[in-house]
Amino acid sequence: MDFITGLPKYEGKEVILVIVDRLTKYAHFLSLSHPFKASTVAQLFLDNVYKLHGLPTDIVSDRDPIFTSQFWKELLNKIGVK
Repeated sequence: MDFITGLPKYEGKEVILVIVDRLTKYAHFLSLSHPFKASTVAQLFLDNVYKLHGLPTDIVSDRDPIFTSQFWKELLNKIGVK
């Protein structure tokens, strides 16, 4: 998972969240507005990745602070993990 930033704004969005399955190399490219919150990223993940593939066993990221704490809290909260 990573973000592509600094893109020209199109339909109010200027960031792309990139999610790639390491086994199949299948990629999801999800557009976001900037600034964004962990809850927004978690919801995009649920709506576009989780519903198709389920919860991954691991996620590799560049250790952006949004992935290291708040993203996981938001994602687990949204799927009902207490």
